Amino acid sequence: QVQLVESGGGLVQAGGSLRLTCVASGRTFSNYGMGWFRRAPGKEREFLASIPWRGDAANYANSVKGRFTISRDNANNTVYLQMNSLKPEDTAVYYCAAARQGTWDSWGQGTRVTVSS
Repeated sequence: QVQLVESGGGLVQAGGSLRLTCVASGRTFSNYGMGWFRRAPGKEREFLASIPWRGDAANYANSVKGRFTISRDNANNTVYLQMNSLKPEDTAVYYCAAARQGTWDSWGQGTRVTVSS
């Protein structure tokens, strides 16, 4: 497994932007597919976006497509989630995850995002 630490959450007004950062350590970062998930109060965990080790062919949930962008910097063991046009329903705890062989097996502790109306 790889250790993951997220940062960048906070309070933002609707329509604003935030960039989340996830730094990985412990294993060869470039071997892992990376992803972002979130859990809103009272809801189940939701997949948001993923990016393979090459950094191409990113995949997005319909709920964030066109507003969120995932990217990675393998040289610095970091994955980002740029979030634009934020809505109150984007309020959640956001988690970074790493996958090998199709399984999400490493998770960060989460960073909280609150979008005010």
